[in-house]
Amino acid sequence: MRTSQDILRIGATVMLVGFIIILVGIVLTIIQHPASSQMGGLIMLGPIPIVFGSSPEITTNILGLGLIVSILYLFLWKKR
Repeated sequence: MRTSQDILRIGATVMLVGFIIILVGIVLTIIQHPASSQMGGLIMLGPIPIVFGSSPEITTNILGLGLIVSILYLFLWKKR
C-alpha cells in the first residue's frame, strides 16, 4: 500500500519530467526554426486565464483554449 509521501513523490516526479519535456521541446523549436517560431503561454489562476504570445494569431488561439478551460472549470466546480 502506498503512503501519502509516496504519492507526493510520484506526483512531483511526473510534474518535473513534464516540465523538462516542455522545456526541451521549446529549445528544439527555437533551434530548428529560429525566425519563424511562434510561441505563447497560458497561466491559469483559478478560473482566470492569463495569456501571452509572440503573435496575435497565437495569442488568440491560446485565449480560446483558456476560455474553454475556464468554462470547464466553472462547470465542474458547480457540479460539486
